Amino acid sequence: MAIDEKIFAGARLRRLRRERGLTQADAADMLGLSPSYLNLLERNQRPLTARVLLALADAFEIDVRALAEGSDRQLITDLEAAASDPSLASLQLERSELTELAESQPRAAEAVTRLHQAYRNAADSTADLAAQLAGGPETGQLPETEAVRNAIDKHHNHFPELERAAEALSAELKLTPDNRIGLLEARLKDGHGIIVRTFEDDVMGGARQRMDFHTRRLMLSDRLPPHARPMQIATTLVMLEYGDLLDRETAAAGLNSKAGQMLYRTGLARYLAGALLAPYGAFLKQAEKSRYDIERLQRRFQLGFEAVCHRLTTLHRPDASGIPFFMVRTDPAGNISKRFGGGVLPFARSGGSCPKWSLFEAFRAPEKLHTQRFILPDGSEYLSIARAVSHASTDNDLPVLHAIAVGCEWERAGETVYSERLAGAATETGLSCRICEREACAHRAFPSMYAKMNTNPWRQAAGPYASDEH
Repeated sequence: MAIDEKIFAGARLRRLRRERGLTQADAADMLGLSPSYLNLLERNQRPLTARVLLALADAFEIDVRALAEGSDRQLITDLEAAASDPSLASLQLERSELTELAESQPRAAEAVTRLHQAYRNAADSTADLAAQLAGGPETGQLPETEAVRNAIDKHHNHFPELERAAEALSAELKLTPDNRIGLLEARLKDGHGIIVRTFEDDVMGGARQRMDFHTRRLMLSDRLPPHARPMQIATTLVMLEYGDLLDRETAAAGLNSKAGQMLYRTGLARYLAGALLAPYGAFLKQAEKSRYDIERLQRRFQLGFEAVCHRLTTLHRPDASGIPFFMVRTDPAGNISKRFGGGVLPFARSGGSCPKWSLFEAFRAPEKLHTQRFILPDGSEYLSIARAVSHASTDNDLPVLHAIAVGCEWERAGETVYSERLAGAATETGLSCRICEREACAHRAFPSMYAKMNTNPWRQAAGPYASDEH
């Protein structure tokens, strides 16, 4: 971003203030501005100056690049998904119209996407009920999961209070990867009267971890791999020691349902535990030193592939930020069980992902690292690093297999060790078939909202649903 570039981000500034429950007068006081000047900024009648950007970074603990970037990619993607729904498709809304709505009225745009998500959830629930009555499979997704993901995405998966708490406790206990299990167990025993014990499946009943408050025992399954044990112990410890902090952060998210609040709080506890095992400063230093080599980070912090990928998505401290990473976890059926856009890559919330993404190639060769450079229809390019990982099933069935991908914008890929492996043109992909403009794609599973569907029985296109010739 050039120093003399004018930045008009009134809608984003207003949204940021409202998310924190501040009046214009309160926010102006925090930023050292007059309420009238802040009002002009929010109405895009004045550009954000360098001084205001620095004040925002200090007062709100945000990465000011988020205000300087353009439109909210995830919001526009969600609007495109809503516009592609059959109930709205006849309006033929153009991307420029959706972008204008997202930029000028982000809260109204978010309201539209929430209504669409609620509509889709209701439709899925109705279909699930019908399938159950007919003896078929259940396919829907609880609305709470999307609400939790939305709440995390608002923070770009970075929580400053949790980071500070983790660094303070790590320094107090003097944790290192070599001594942390013993020190964490000692803290549980001395501070909370809880001992850690390992049990076989017949005792655990298939659970990976269970807290028995009656006997004051943290019960761990013997199926847990070595790198997963510290995470389970650390999660239990932070829930006991930082309950008030977790409650405050959860309340601030404004989730309506009890289930959503519990899911969010559990996610924050795991975030805090991960930050305890890999403190922000130490992890960022090693990440930059190794050029974000995931395998080296695994060895240095004795963490699994997924835990390191998750930690990479959290490096958004304003005064010490790393590369903004996205992350996604999916099973062989394409069900996404974890997703962090990181303000980098938007995700389609329904309709599946692009099969040309190497994320799905990872299932063919588990434990092999798959790197890819891909380009979306809007011209944005990304680096993707994917691997399939497995762990033992608790019911003696097939191992549980997931593919995990982490990546960043291609312009930052040169800061990693992986860009050197990728030569040549980028793979042309999309986010999902319904909002992808690549008409001739042989992998297309659904017609695009941007083209008329092929209904000519005398012409077989390069891919299904390609538009008719005129």
